[in-house]
Amino acid sequence: MGSNIARLIRKKYTTIKLVLAGRNPQNGDGLAKELTDAKTAYLNLEEGFNVSDYGKIDLIITAMEDHSNILRETAILNGIANITVTEVADEISPTVFLGLHKVISAPIVFAGHWQAGILTLVAKQLASKFSHITKIETAALYDERDPVGPLVESQVGGFIGRALLREASKWRFVDANENPREIQLYDQTSATGYPMSTLDVPSIAAFTSAANIRFDFAVGKSIGTGQGLAASHDLYIDIEGTLLSGQASKLRAILSDPKGSSHLTAVGVFLITEAIFGLSGEAAPRKGGLYTPETIITTDNVINLLGEYGVNIIEDIS
Repeated sequence: MGSNIARLIRKKYTTIKLVLAGRNPQNGDGLAKELTDAKTAYLNLEEGFNVSDYGKIDLIITAMEDHSNILRETAILNGIANITVTEVADEISPTVFLGLHKVISAPIVFAGHWQAGILTLVAKQLASKFSHITKIETAALYDERDPVGPLVESQVGGFIGRALLREASKWRFVDANENPREIQLYDQTSATGYPMSTLDVPSIAAFTSAANIRFDFAVGKSIGTGQGLAASHDLYIDIEGTLLSGQASKLRAILSDPKGSSHLTAVGVFLITEAIFGLSGEAAPRKGGLYTPETIITTDNVINLLGEYGVNIIEDIS
């Protein structure tokens, strides 16, 4: 994931200085040389984190597990922007409360959504077609042939557990194993999905007020594999409600990234990075505060924008 993020940043912005930090910095030496104007650094959060060791930092991208919230709290206390992608809904409260007691002078982005907000960004654009929404069901299909990094690979088995969902306008934490859902896939086969507490669920609820919202994680054959190509990472969005025209309707969108899960996450982080610094057509950098992907990125044209990164999107409305 980190290497994909770094490559996307460097491809478009040649003057941004990059620090590739981790427990085994030597593993990033080749990437640092490839990117130019990049260096590696040792970082082991179990030993603490002294931000002054890394020189002047404008943004910390947390693409690793940080259950003690060290990197984000350091960012808040030092006026550094931060994007965190490795947490679920019930892990963000320490930052929310810290934000109520401290002045946040740089953007702090909760991006623990699936693929750093890509799913929610597309859902928000699609939701604008409706005057009223009753249900939004979303899902991610993980293909075991996906060339993901070791962090994601190690997490897959633990994705199914206690999950947050919205049902009949009520918030519920449920046992994922006891609340499966059959998801019809692109090729008309199906996969069993299990709910997860990604931040997509509360984000989508906030801008749609839909009574029923869930996100499910499933394992199965991706569109890419089905076509005899490299494994893709596929996202499914199903919306039920009333269109602006007054017609009751169901809309389905399928997003498929032929480069896999880590690349799609990196695209989400990259779009947030551009928004933080006002690099995506914004008049000025974003002010300090707490953000989510859909509150910091303009979603009016996000579907076409994702197409520029090779993400295939299929829409069907009935």
